[in-house]
Amino acid sequence: MKNSFDTKGSRPEFPRDEVWTAISRGIQQAEEQVNLKKESLQEKRKSKRKPLVYTAGAAVVAFGILVGSSYISPALANGLSRLPIIGSVFSDSGILGLKQASDKGLTSAIGETQTVNGISVTVDEVLYDQTNITIGFTVESEEELSDDYFGAGMDFTINGEQPRNGFSGGYKENVVSPTVRTGIVEYAVTEEMPEEFELGLVLRGGKGEKWMFSTPIKVISELVRVSVNHKQQAEGIKLNVTELALSPSGIGLSYEASEKGNLDDELGAFYIDFRMTDENGKEITSHSGPVTGKRHKGIMVFNGQNKFDPISEDVKELTITPYLALPTDGGGVEFDENGESRELEFKGDSLQPVEFESFKVKIPQ
Repeated sequence: MKNSFDTKGSRPEFPRDEVWTAISRGIQQAEEQVNLKKESLQEKRKSKRKPLVYTAGAAVVAFGILVGSSYISPALANGLSRLPIIGSVFSDSGILGLKQASDKGLTSAIGETQTVNGISVTVDEVLYDQTNITIGFTVESEEELSDDYFGAGMDFTINGEQPRNGFSGGYKENVVSPTVRTGIVEYAVTEEMPEEFELGLVLRGGKGEKWMFSTPIKVISELVRVSVNHKQQAEGIKLNVTELALSPSGIGLSYEASEKGNLDDELGAFYIDFRMTDENGKEITSHSGPVTGKRHKGIMVFNGQNKFDPISEDVKELTITPYLALPTDGGGVEFDENGESRELEFKGDSLQPVEFESFKVKIPQ
């Protein structure tokens, strides 16, 4: 915030946006200080979210303090500006579906902070939709952290237990400053997941630190499922697009692709991807999704989910075009049942493009 209000003529212009931003950040700072005191009394005790009435009261106090003075000290302004606003991670992610879900109130606002070794981790909000459980969090450290300090991100549990069949997802960080960063973690939704459960989260640091959180979540209710069951075959690849799931957070496309082969084979069915356009020819932005595979009687069967940006309410029809998103280089690592790993050489240059047929899906109005 500026040291004094800008003026036009004789009347000062009240900086409404800056004041409310500082209020929100001040509330977060107060809650962090309360949590720090609790943790010093009992280190292993999990902090609890503050009730709404507490937050409302804090907002009134903060507003009175800030409006009562036209001057904010540089030290206070700097301290307030470094703290996160609940909901900002999704809103600032650049991902349309996350921003829209947050703006529409479809996410679970958490706002819980834990501090270990001078590193404060705040779970900002959680979205449980048709394709992913997505967690936004903020890290503020007293000292600069290395780029890979948190490894591959958070682990999660369902009602206190690890997922039975493992999980897949993604993790990315955004460095705000040398001591502040935000992160987004995604876990792919599988059929075994209940519609609501206690989500456990564990984040581990480079020096052995551990931050643990637990919060109840449930799948968003604004969800429309459209049965597709479109089947086609091309160049030995059998494809079945089973379903579209639509919500304000985006579109989830579920499919199964199969091809004759073994685990070590480079198969085109693994690289199935999709383009999607509406009836006006506007392309819907696609985001990467998880793929799992298993072998059955000499056939490799891949199940995947692709996620797309949300569409407007006036869209009546989608055209979907399957294709192979073939890699130009790569490789990988495979783990067996004992946790032993082995390098996988890149064989993707042996694959050729495959031409599939486009098909249309009507959207319920």
